[in-house]
Amino acid sequence: MLNPLNLISKIFKNSNEKELDNLDKFKEKINKLENQVSKLQDNEFPIKTLELKKRLSDGNLLIDILPEAFSLVREASKRIYNERHFDVQLIGGVVLNENKIAEMKTGEGKTLTIALAAYLNSLEGKGVHVVTVNDYLAKRDSLEMGKIFNFLGLTSGYINNDQNDGERKKNYDCDITYATNSELGFDYLRDNMKYSKEEMVQRGHHFAIVDEIDSCLIDEARTPLVISGAAEDKTNQYVAVDKVIKLLNKNDFEVDEKDRNILLTNEGINHIESLFSNAGVLKNNNFYDPENLDLVHFVNQALKANHLFKKD
Repeated sequence: MLNPLNLISKIFKNSNEKELDNLDKFKEKINKLENQVSKLQDNEFPIKTLELKKRLSDGNLLIDILPEAFSLVREASKRIYNERHFDVQLIGGVVLNENKIAEMKTGEGKTLTIALAAYLNSLEGKGVHVVTVNDYLAKRDSLEMGKIFNFLGLTSGYINNDQNDGERKKNYDCDITYATNSELGFDYLRDNMKYSKEEMVQRGHHFAIVDEIDSCLIDEARTPLVISGAAEDKTNQYVAVDKVIKLLNKNDFEVDEKDRNILLTNEGINHIESLFSNAGVLKNNNFYDPENLDLVHFVNQALKANHLFKKD
């Protein structure tokens, strides 16, 4: 006798079963194209890539061209490395394209799986970043998968610690760029400290695939990215203010030995304002005006250097 619960579960599927059924449909569509794609000549693959880009510009969505894009990557991999994507890798590629996490065991071919989603999303022409755990993997995966991407008419690059800004910009301008999370993060911070857009190395942030996501977003995320810019050289200003300080009288300031500080008296403030006004550097005729903040700092430091500290 048929169990009523089994009958209900066959009619009404849970969310996981529905998701797997949807992924299975993509897999079947990709597999149906394999025989057709296998008949293409090598020189036709870059042409197919241009056709897919044209379809996107004409209004098609990535999901519309996914089966054909994945089938092209699979065939390219077969011809270059004699490695054919398994069904589980195709499913993993679909999951990555949907901005979800695909858990794969060691040996199931994450690198080839990533290539599927990377190729598809690079067709929009906005760049794809593949985040790896170290410089070695970034370079290795870029060079190995780069042969597949080049075969398909795309460019790939990698970011390593020893590259200068010119090399970084060139690699970021590729269709697909491999880099570690720290290199990507620091380049983003450095770009925000540049004085012009022309100096920036990253071209934008469109789609990223994170390899070893537990390592990148949990383990290494405990280490903050801290960066600082080069300090402005103000030596000349310190020297100029030091000359002015030597013109002050003893009743222009009071020395506080206990708190190691020096305070200007009212007479000293008037004297300072007179000296700086004559020099044409005082703003708004008020020494303590917010616009003279740097000047106040220079004066305080010069007073301490001359009347509080002893050489050696």
